[in-house]
Amino acid sequence: MTTFESLGLAQPLLAALAEEGYENPTPIQLQAIPPALERKDLLGIAQTGTGKTAAFALPILNYLIGNPAPRRKMAPRVLVLAPTRELATQIADSFRAYSRYIKLTVMTVFGGVPIPRQEKQLYTGVDVLVATPGRLLDLVDRRALLLDQVEVLVLDEADQMLDLGFIHSLKRIAQIVPRQRQSLFFSATMPASIADLAGRYLTNPVKVAVAPVSTTAERVQQFVTHVNQAEKQPLLTMTLKQPEFAKCLVFTRTKHGADRVVRHLQGAGIRSAAIHGNKSQPQRERALEQFKKGEIGVLVATDIAARGIDIDAVSHVINFELPNVPEQYVHRIGRTARAGLDGVAVSFCAPDEKAYLKDIEKLTRLKIDTLPLPENFLKEAAKLPKPVPTAAGEQRDEHRARRGEVGTHKHAPRRFGERGGRPGQSRHADHRNGESRFGEPRAEGQRSEANRSEGHRADSHRSDERAQHAHPRAQGSGYGGNNGGRGGYGRSGGNRGGGGNRGPRASAG
Repeated sequence: MTTFESLGLAQPLLAALAEEGYENPTPIQLQAIPPALERKDLLGIAQTGTGKTAAFALPILNYLIGNPAPRRKMAPRVLVLAPTRELATQIADSFRAYSRYIKLTVMTVFGGVPIPRQEKQLYTGVDVLVATPGRLLDLVDRRALLLDQVEVLVLDEADQMLDLGFIHSLKRIAQIVPRQRQSLFFSATMPASIADLAGRYLTNPVKVAVAPVSTTAERVQQFVTHVNQAEKQPLLTMTLKQPEFAKCLVFTRTKHGADRVVRHLQGAGIRSAAIHGNKSQPQRERALEQFKKGEIGVLVATDIAARGIDIDAVSHVINFELPNVPEQYVHRIGRTARAGLDGVAVSFCAPDEKAYLKDIEKLTRLKIDTLPLPENFLKEAAKLPKPVPTAAGEQRDEHRARRGEVGTHKHAPRRFGERGGRPGQSRHADHRNGESRFGEPRAEGQRSEANRSEGHRADSHRSDERAQHAHPRAQGSGYGGNNGGRGGYGRSGGNRGGGGNRGPRASAG
């Protein structure tokens, strides 16, 4: 049987792998490491959970050991691109674990962190930089990062990066990095758009393929329960009260839905937390750490985390809402049954989600077993406690959500990440904070990734709303309307500002 030592890896790497408990290479490692060690470009088709991080990290570190060089200011030698913050963090952690006996620096850059701090860290130079595309280009534009010394470039989860709208960023990065480099390109699928992108990055690549995306984890038992949408929350609460659901991931399609699920679970005494694009980076890191340590037993996530969470011993995955993209189902349930363990995936299917279920079964070529509702379900569900919203605004949102009117009322609160105000007035929330207007995850976004941390529209919006008087109208002035419209209400003077034509706002009232 092939071992890591027989692949020709340096002794410091072998010692680190032994401490990590790695004994034999996985299929993707066995196929990818030898050509990568020969400095060939690589095109790998592999989904998460196959060991592909080590498949590109180990040959890269082996190259750095054999080719030491002084660090240049603001210029990394290795650049790894990842679609989400969580995945970038995990990749960097793997590099640090494998390089524990090597003297080199590994750094991550992504949104949600103050950009001046990252500029300061980059100034002294870095060996391995793991980044999301949006923040990377923001640093380049601020002249805080140089990519002219990149010797190895890695694109991980390329198909997800395209799904999240990073195509233009990736094309631009391909023009900035040196032509003479090694490129390693990994994707779970290979549609025409990915093949075109690979052509921009790779030169005569070696192609390896392991576990196509339609392959679900062999050790995952899969079930589906048919239930009305309104009954999903009681069913979830009753399910999670069973002792065997010790460490469970719950997936929703929207950020708002994830937060609502957590409020219901906490109201029922189930310790849980949500992770999605609207959460700040410290909140996301804290939720993941609590889940890893067992301080909370349930983590509720959107699809932004479907390929960004690598946590051992996840016993169950519950699809509270079925994904409208069938490939996401495979990535979701791949969070359990890892490292040789068994796992269970349960999906709640409402009548209007049956088409999604059909697409999933077609992709996976598997008829998912039906799990009936518990006995006396309605009677037991009626006994469950009702959640207590944390604020009056959330209580109004709950009421409007049941009527399908969230964000449409003219007095609806315009909170961070939600569509408030009259239709068309609050475009910034949905498009800039990790979720499209149709509820599909967009993770970091293209430009918003940096803007959130720099105090631009996204992250500063919430504090602006709390501090109402920071607006010019707080000083007693109002914006002049078109054709002599009336001005806003002045808070200081107490009178309305005068009407005005287009351009300057009315004088203070």
